[in-house]
Amino acid sequence: MGKKVASFPRMGSRRLKKPAASPSPPMGGAGSPSNNDNNNSLIGGGGGGLGKGKKKTGGARLWMRFDRSGLSELVECDKSAIIQRAGVPARDLRILGPVFSHSSNILAREKAMVVNLEFIKAIVTAEELLLLDPLRLEVRPFVDQLKQQLPHRIPLPGEGQIDEQDNGMLVSTGRQWLPVPEATEGLQCELPFEFQVLEIALEVVCTYLDSNVADLERTAYPVLDELARNVSTKNLEHVRSLKSNLTRLLARVQKVRDEIEHLLDDNEDMAHLYLTRKRIQNQQSEALLGAVASNSIVAISPHLPRVSSTRSGSLVTSHFQDDNDVEDLEMLLEAYFMQLDGTRNKILSVREYIDDTEDYVNIQLDNQRNELIQLQLTLTIASFSIAMETLIAGVFGMNIPCTLYNVQGIFGYFVGGSTACCVLIFLLILGYARWKKLLGS
Repeated sequence: MGKKVASFPRMGSRRLKKPAASPSPPMGGAGSPSNNDNNNSLIGGGGGGLGKGKKKTGGARLWMRFDRSGLSELVECDKSAIIQRAGVPARDLRILGPVFSHSSNILAREKAMVVNLEFIKAIVTAEELLLLDPLRLEVRPFVDQLKQQLPHRIPLPGEGQIDEQDNGMLVSTGRQWLPVPEATEGLQCELPFEFQVLEIALEVVCTYLDSNVADLERTAYPVLDELARNVSTKNLEHVRSLKSNLTRLLARVQKVRDEIEHLLDDNEDMAHLYLTRKRIQNQQSEALLGAVASNSIVAISPHLPRVSSTRSGSLVTSHFQDDNDVEDLEMLLEAYFMQLDGTRNKILSVREYIDDTEDYVNIQLDNQRNELIQLQLTLTIASFSIAMETLIAGVFGMNIPCTLYNVQGIFGYFVGGSTACCVLIFLLILGYARWKKLLGS
């Protein structure tokens, strides 16, 4: 009985622990608390939410968030928070990692655009921009341009939302909602938020590459001229280092250029980059569905539904016709494609100058090599002529009985005659070599 009595408190304690632990999952599963926790982990990085994330992943990185009004803030969050907020797959965050540091990609997703251009690694949505590693020295010009060029305005209450009664009559121009007839009359509208960010990114990257090419040109031409004047090991080492830097720079420019060219060749990919247009179409579709549902419930006069249906139908038809309209993005990309093409041509001109200098140096070395060969041939002919006289001297140097030994004063005439014969042989062979053009004039 004592054991049974002792077992009841244990069961009771277990039952009391379960209700104590059970309230936390419902609080986390509720809509507002979980969103607040996620927002807190993304915005401030304070509290227990971020601490738990660090314990699980430990991969929190620094990001800078820009909204449509140009306001910015530094945030620190992990991959899961970015995936949940931007709606991008995990493989896209791998593209933004250090492994692909010098790759160039512009990827279109359902609700976001992944931009990986040189040192700019960002995720752009229709509402905000998330920039990775904003405190890097190379990224600071991009951050400054964003702060200068993005419109600094306070969003009005209800801005960006469609009125339920006039949802078939309004279209967004980026700053305010205007009626469809005014928008279709050729109203000058600014670029969407995502294209503003893309334009600033391309401008910063192109300017950075142009500055590198200018530095390369300032360094290259004096070094190449010095090599043309004096072919030495030091100058050759400078040219080798210069050529390796040029090859790397050309590859980086080529990657950005190829990515833009790939987008220009595919209108479907460019259409997917219109994030603001897709967001507006989704809002209008939801509003139209709500209007249809309300019309099915509320009784309205016969004339008004026909007008609203005609307007909404024309609006939807016009938007579906504009889905393939990528003229704005195409003009934007073509401008920077031409700029990158000009940068590439500058690098190619420097490489051609390097090739010309190398050809000139090789011609100089070939000329010196030919002079050495001619000198070697001349010395060989002279050695052959001297060898003939040495042969005669060797023959008479032996102890062989000869009547010429008894002739007085014949030694001088004999040596002079043999020397003259050797010189004559040298001149004959040398003239033959010149006649055959084996030696230069």
